[in-house]
Amino acid sequence: MVLDSGSEPYRRPGRLDEFGAELQPRRGTKKAEGATPYDALRLCPGLSPSLSLESDSGGGGADQAGASRAKGPPSPEEPWRRLCPPLPAGGSACGWMRRSESSCAVNRRRRERGSNGGLRSATSLPQLARAVGLGEGAAPRPRRSPCLLVALRPRNVEQERTRFFQAGGTYNPQFEYEEPLPEAVLEKYKEASDQFLSQATGIIHAVLEKYGSYESFEASNGGKLLSKCQIWSTIRKYMQKEGCTGEVVVQLTEDLLSQAVMMVENSRPTLAINLSGARQNWLEGMLRHEIGTHYIRGVNNAHQPWHSSEGRRQYGLKPANPTEEGLASLHSVLFRKQPFLWRAALLYYTVYQASRMSFCELFRDLEHYVQDAGVRWEYCVRAKRGQTDTSWPGCFSKDQVYLDGILRILRHRQNIDFQLLAALGKVSYEDVSRLKACGALEKARIPHFMQDLERYMQQFEHIITTNRLSDEELERLLPD
Repeated sequence: MVLDSGSEPYRRPGRLDEFGAELQPRRGTKKAEGATPYDALRLCPGLSPSLSLESDSGGGGADQAGASRAKGPPSPEEPWRRLCPPLPAGGSACGWMRRSESSCAVNRRRRERGSNGGLRSATSLPQLARAVGLGEGAAPRPRRSPCLLVALRPRNVEQERTRFFQAGGTYNPQFEYEEPLPEAVLEKYKEASDQFLSQATGIIHAVLEKYGSYESFEASNGGKLLSKCQIWSTIRKYMQKEGCTGEVVVQLTEDLLSQAVMMVENSRPTLAINLSGARQNWLEGMLRHEIGTHYIRGVNNAHQPWHSSEGRRQYGLKPANPTEEGLASLHSVLFRKQPFLWRAALLYYTVYQASRMSFCELFRDLEHYVQDAGVRWEYCVRAKRGQTDTSWPGCFSKDQVYLDGILRILRHRQNIDFQLLAALGKVSYEDVSRLKACGALEKARIPHFMQDLERYMQQFEHIITTNRLSDEELERLLPD
């Protein structure tokens, strides 16, 4: 499943200091050789004319396909044509849609090259300018280092998962890693914070008091899991809303720890979506997070004088996080009837507890909040990644950035120009006012859901109320 960005490549970003979630390589899956376009689309040969989805944005459902399936066996080209309009004159692929390569094939080529194939996290999207060829006699670019979160992903996670559950949850996994552990990053994220622990547990308890369990909350509010065809239809409509059809590669996979991740792979902006997390009422929120926030701010950033690391130093910019992930997380729950900040709160809590507990102790502790043992395992792996012997206390604290950023933005929401925050690119809300005069704004994109600022701000009030927060509490936590 791909919204193909065409043949014009993008420049890869440089070394990062902030990172998003990583892809896991799939095992035991082989891509059929010599498959035709029709073979590739057998699971999704056409979109149902009656398909209508209730999105969490309140803006209507997925668009409907007008063509019905042909009677009798179709030719191999027919279903391909239904999904993909003809190429324009001159052969440019920009704006047409084709299927994604399987994640198995992508990861196999990555392993064969001995690298991660240019995979970069969402915070690298600032550098989406088109590639510039090396001039004659120019020195070649240095080899890019692989995404550090890929290095932090245990290579034996499936084997250790099996051992853990066979031992009845009494075995502390012993993780191994493909790459040498990045000590600078581990050092940066080794300490957990308890600054917002009370707010995190308060949000978790608010959900449990209302629904009894997270599983009940998810079933009541998330809606049904969507088929690949329904996911594809919703993605296509959302891309049209943002005016970015044909710019982003979209992959559907079962190999993510997170629900979705925006990254740059092989010099192209790529959105990977976890099929197990694509629910009817929450998918559009996921797209607002990844496309409406990470991607659009990245594209806007490419036009700014601070788009490079040198430019950021020249202008004295603060780190993009926690603003980047805080804003994206708020956009995930924007327009939900019950916009609980459950995931951000549980990640914050899990990381804090991981810093004090072994893997087994953490797994048992999370049972108070999450019944599904498989989901608890995933939260524990996220919090313990980077460790080899998980019998010791220790954490990878980056996942606390979501709730941290959320609370800071809500605290200062009345003084933030949110449209300008999007237009200026990957900047902190603290830098917006002083950058206004020197930003390149003529080509800036503003997410469609940010056009009606009055409604947008009303949703923030709804989020605060639903999660039992208050301005008095936020001011006490984050004084000026």
